[in-house]
Amino acid sequence: MKRPLILITNDDGDTANGINVLTRLMMQIGDVVVMAPDGARSGQSNAITVSHPLRYTKIEEREGLVRYKSNGTPTDCVKLALHDILDRKPDLLVSGINHGSNAAINIIYSGTMGAVLEGCENGITSIGFSICNHSYNADFSIFEKYILQITQETLKNGLPYGTCLNVNAPQGEIKGIRIARQCKGNWTEEYAKRIDPQDRTYFWLTGYFKNHEPEAHDTDEWALANGYISIVPSKIDLTDYNMVKSLQNWEL
Repeated sequence: MKRPLILITNDDGDTANGINVLTRLMMQIGDVVVMAPDGARSGQSNAITVSHPLRYTKIEEREGLVRYKSNGTPTDCVKLALHDILDRKPDLLVSGINHGSNAAINIIYSGTMGAVLEGCENGITSIGFSICNHSYNADFSIFEKYILQITQETLKNGLPYGTCLNVNAPQGEIKGIRIARQCKGNWTEEYAKRIDPQDRTYFWLTGYFKNHEPEAHDTDEWALANGYISIVPSKIDLTDYNMVKSLQNWEL
């Protein structure tokens, strides 16, 4: 049987440990094309580049693997790969492994998940993988067998158009997998105010995630806090269908 074609990207850059691990794992499943940013692009969400030209460079080619890097965002990387590199639509897009959680509201800020949503928009089965560890030398070894399992099951069963998977792993021991929903919460105290050596004020991004439903056991945040991998099926359709009905009763 023909091996599946897998497109890989991330938002931590082409040299990040996470994408190297993910590439090695995906090569066990299919033929891999990597198109990744040439540096960190965290927090880029679905940003696309409009202010300067985009470029990419091939950095490696061997049997079953071709790697490129680009000066664009994660979403740019997906668009460039689909537009100018691949001769057919990939069977799968995977993004990550992100150094840091993309659970709860983080999905809307994440460059990792921005790339996943771009793949989803183009009708590609797409998965984002993240781990709750920001260290450059994060240990992914315990997560690896679950990544393979989730990927193989996704390829076997498929996903509906417009739906992708947001997969997050806890740091340390993993008890298993939980299918979850996105936790309700928001970031607070997001900026630290400081003074530079020239006595000028500046702000440094920081913040704390406030869980609005800490007692709920069906959320991604609960799963991660209790040692489980969370899988949240996420949709690109942001319509609030209940509100559509309510708006129809407004005097508009």
